[in-house]
Amino acid sequence: MEFRLLHVLASLTVILATSHAALTPELYWKSVLPNTQMPKFINEMLQQQSDFMEDKSTSVDVGKGGVNVDAGKGKPGGTTIAVGKGGVGVDTGSPGKGTSVGVGKGGVAVPAGPKGKPVKPGPVKPGPVKPRPEVFVYKYAASETQLRDDRNVAVFFLEKDLKPGTTMTLHFTKTSDSAAFLPREEAKTLPFSSDKLPDILDHFSLKPGSVEAEIMKDTIKECEEAGIKGEEKYCATSLESMIDYTKSKLGNNVKAISTEVNKGTQLEKFTINAGVRRVAADESVVCHKENYPYAVFYCHKTQRTRLYVVPMKGADGTEAKAIAACHTDTSAWNPKHLAFQVLKVKPGTVPVCHFLPEDHVVWFRN
Repeated sequence: MEFRLLHVLASLTVILATSHAALTPELYWKSVLPNTQMPKFINEMLQQQSDFMEDKSTSVDVGKGGVNVDAGKGKPGGTTIAVGKGGVGVDTGSPGKGTSVGVGKGGVAVPAGPKGKPVKPGPVKPGPVKPRPEVFVYKYAASETQLRDDRNVAVFFLEKDLKPGTTMTLHFTKTSDSAAFLPREEAKTLPFSSDKLPDILDHFSLKPGSVEAEIMKDTIKECEEAGIKGEEKYCATSLESMIDYTKSKLGNNVKAISTEVNKGTQLEKFTINAGVRRVAADESVVCHKENYPYAVFYCHKTQRTRLYVVPMKGADGTEAKAIAACHTDTSAWNPKHLAFQVLKVKPGTVPVCHFLPEDHVVWFRN
């Protein structure tokens, strides 16, 4: 198993290097969407990959303590991958630029030295109280966890409340996990289907039935299931595939936006400021980030949806430019969906709105 885990990490490194030398996701964006500004959080995710690519060469040493891979060409710094009883570890020797990767019981974890930036596929884990990806999958009934944790958070609200002076209790979440984008060619080499789940868990050294394994299983299931009536859905396992899906639905002249907050927040009260503006027609593509070791986005083309940019200010002074999506036709949603239980309305009666977390992206025609 130790050698198998090393092989997985080493092969990911080789493919990353090859992809980086050819056409990176960032260059792909610029080549096919030259007039589309990249949302801040996507830039940050691409930086994770860029940081990892700073190391250029690799040597392998097998010793008593396991397998050691060093990338440094004899110079200070470089990358070391050690496989021992504790799992797989990766460490860069550059002073002040340390990066370590550990593969253990919880998956692939990536702290990243003083920079604090993760750079490799990371652990899957239950997040804090926040809008979970499945609340944006409208065929599902609310779970007991959602009803308990999300009821006090303004995940859903009515369109009439989008006006200056409205106060809501919110938790805007930053992209804090280590799930970075993989280049498309690398993502294609990794299985992503329910029938391959045992192989997937083996790749990430996860035990069937563990919390992490169940989260990954649910993510794949969401991606494989049919959407609600009139919904076109797709799970993008790379930035390139997200771009291609969006272009196939909206054309080449598109904009991409996401929620931006000037600092990390906790659960607190936010007040809507003046300047609420509608930014898109009824047709758009919304991509929600899933909980997975590398970046996977649940994308769906939505119709009869109005998008707004909403300036807000928190009780502690936090400023946000939140993206709100208001669905004008909810008749096909599950009658027991969280939105209806929180707002006390019925499907198809009134527009239902929600804010998008920082690591979700909305695409619409320019």
